[in-house]
Amino acid sequence: MQYSADAAETLALRALSWLLAQDDLLPVFLGASGASEQDLRTRAEEPEFLGSVLDFLMMDDAWVMQFCQAEAIPYEHPMLARAALPGGAQMHWT
Repeated sequence: MQYSADAAETLALRALSWLLAQDDLLPVFLGASGASEQDLRTRAEEPEFLGSVLDFLMMDDAWVMQFCQAEAIPYEHPMLARAALPGGAQMHWT
């Protein structure tokens, strides 16, 4: 399965919404990304910012599992969506 850019942005917005509801995890995201609460409001429509949300989510398998279970989606979908957003192409070194 391959995500379109629009579908990937939609999934990333769902991930951002989920993240906003995680009182213990949201401060970790803000600290790791350098984003402010204002950035969450003003940059939520930027594909690059949405990619950073998915990058953060995918840092921990437990977070991916919690998000995917909450959204009733397969575990690989955040990775597939990330690939469709700017900067998501996998590097091939050979």
